[in-house]
Amino acid sequence: MTKNQFSKALGNPQKSSAGRRWKRGLALIGGVAVLASAVGLMPGALSPRDSGPTLTHTVTRGNLVVSVTEQGTLESSRNTEIKCKVRGYNTVIWVIPGGTEVQAGDELVRLDTKRIEDAISQQTTNYYSATATLERSMSEVSRAEMAIPAYLEGSYKTQLKSLERGLTIAETNLETAQKMLGHSNDLFKRGYVTELEVQGNAFTVTQAELELKVIQTEIDVLKKYTRAMQLETLNGNLLASKSKLEADKAGLAMDTARLERAKEELENCVIKADRAGLVIYPSAAAWKRTPDITEGATVRKDQVLLLMPDLSSMQVMVGIHESIVDRIKPGLAAKVTLPDKTLTGTVVSVASVTRPAGWWNGNAVKYDTVIELPSVEGLKPGMSAEVEVIMDQYVDVLMVPVAAVLETGEGAFCWVKTAEGMLRRPLKLGDTNDSFIVVEAGLKEGDVVLLNPLELVEDAQSDLGKPLEDPLVQKKDPAESDEASRESLSQEADDVN
Repeated sequence: MTKNQFSKALGNPQKSSAGRRWKRGLALIGGVAVLASAVGLMPGALSPRDSGPTLTHTVTRGNLVVSVTEQGTLESSRNTEIKCKVRGYNTVIWVIPGGTEVQAGDELVRLDTKRIEDAISQQTTNYYSATATLERSMSEVSRAEMAIPAYLEGSYKTQLKSLERGLTIAETNLETAQKMLGHSNDLFKRGYVTELEVQGNAFTVTQAELELKVIQTEIDVLKKYTRAMQLETLNGNLLASKSKLEADKAGLAMDTARLERAKEELENCVIKADRAGLVIYPSAAAWKRTPDITEGATVRKDQVLLLMPDLSSMQVMVGIHESIVDRIKPGLAAKVTLPDKTLTGTVVSVASVTRPAGWWNGNAVKYDTVIELPSVEGLKPGMSAEVEVIMDQYVDVLMVPVAAVLETGEGAFCWVKTAEGMLRRPLKLGDTNDSFIVVEAGLKEGDVVLLNPLELVEDAQSDLGKPLEDPLVQKKDPAESDEASRESLSQEADDVN
């Protein structure tokens, strides 16, 4: 406090004398001390305001059930999925209403067949074209296979025989020419023929020798090279024909498979029930108002169109808020309230990953929890259910209503009715549900506590503005607080002087 502020508190102007300021300061200090002592000794300071009759509760011992309640719907844990078996995207032209009881063989869904019928027509044409191509390839392979023995046993032997015959003739011509040359040489020596005739016979011998060598060369080339080359060509043609045949077979098989698949898909455009039972639509996404399966909707291959639930194995899936999901474990009991009956279920699983949060669920972060139900007649998917999961149970414990407890920065308190009035009492609390809290320390059986102390007790209102502190810290004695105030004010008065 500054000098001016202290002067104003005493009600004196700055130009007053030092003696007068000191006397008024002592008077103010004395007044504050008396007022603080009076407040500390007045029972009315801790008593309810005069606002009419007060509500109280007598503390007793009893059993406490701690649970969480959520809303859900029934579903089957074992569903027969009716899926689309037609490739690509298709249009639904008719679908059976959800909730219909069907028999085996009843129609469930019909898809548009125009695209598939066009595909069947095209694949039929491709199938016959591939069949004709395959027949030609088989004929070519047969011709290629026959060409090899035809050459070896026909063309090759004919050509070889012709050359061998020419070789024989050439050898005979050479032998004849050699004899004629020898005879002409004898006659020339005797003078019967001229030298020119001898030279002509010698030329004939030379010509016969050359013709013989040509034929011998042709025979060698035929046996060593021409035959091998022709066989390689014929074998290559045969291999190429066989390869083309295999390719045409594969092409025919592909076109056949496409045709058969198109015919099968045409049959799959009408989906029928494999067994008798109830037919329901799969759950729509949380942000959608209508199911995905309806007349005119587009569906894809392997999409689940309908479900046939097993009514003997039912469950409820609820969302547990993130604030308490750690307390939910498999095996906990759950009370499931249906429109016409109440069942006892068991928690079988808790999701480890939260479901997507969005505007459709108020951006609440919840974890899917599955409660298994006993096999009971009359249970159907989609029935609304109120699920109360029992997290804990306490037997013969001291309890106090939630409305009687005020939690502040210094801890939890309640106001107890005594002979001196309503007195504040610190509490050590345990588990709680929506109505009662387990009291571990601070109260005893038979104590009468005030309900809704915030509206009736001044201390409760003042405690709301205090900072958060250790709940085990106790409030200081009011007398000690008054003494500290007097010392602080006296110190400020000394500083002014």
